[in-house]
Amino acid sequence: MPLLALDTSSDACSAAVMTDTTCFTAFELTPRAHTQLILPMVESVLKQANLELAQVDAIAFGRGPGAFTGVRIATGVAQGLALAANKLVLPISSLAALAQQAYQQLQAQKILVALDARMGEVYWGVFQVVAGQVQLQAEEQVLTPNAIELPKDVGWVAVGSGWSAYPELAERAAGLVTATCADWLPSAEFIAQLAWQDYQAGRAIPAEQAQPIYLRNKIAQTTQERLALKTR
Repeated sequence: MPLLALDTSSDACSAAVMTDTTCFTAFELTPRAHTQLILPMVESVLKQANLELAQVDAIAFGRGPGAFTGVRIATGVAQGLALAANKLVLPISSLAALAQQAYQQLQAQKILVALDARMGEVYWGVFQVVAGQVQLQAEEQVLTPNAIELPKDVGWVAVGSGWSAYPELAERAAGLVTATCADWLPSAEFIAQLAWQDYQAGRAIPAEQAQPIYLRNKIAQTTQERLALKTR
């Protein structure tokens, strides 16, 4: 069951094809070059897997939260590819992808994900592994580091760029965290892993229903809305 996955929600740009036996990946740290790189990356991983787009079962993408423009690029590219090939899509949380990476690479069972959201805030998610699957606890949020309600227990793994961008958050969580990976960014490889679970559970949706997740509503205002606010 091959799946194609892509992500442009951060400064990293990535694509992956996951088959029954292997995951073929491409990952580059390329701020502001996502539009030029993502389609060649998709072609590259499909070629590595010896597949055509028509042969994948579904297309997964990082639906955010993350960089406003990057999340829109991933959604648009996934929709375009899916419509062209008549495939379903699987929107996957960029925060969950980081938690999945911590589970796979560090065997972490409890993960605190903080992505730098700029403007003095982080995208925040608390995850735990239940029956071998990463599950979100409560909801994803965008918060200032000091507004985050940290868990009371210990043994957490901290991942994501928010931990290095806001040292005060790391200081607050110092007694709870056993390991920190502050240089990690979302990757299509782990989006593919989560998408495989969602596909098996019947959560794939039609391409036209795919929506990005911004969390910060102010950024998602249209140009017309911003102009209207200025003229009031």
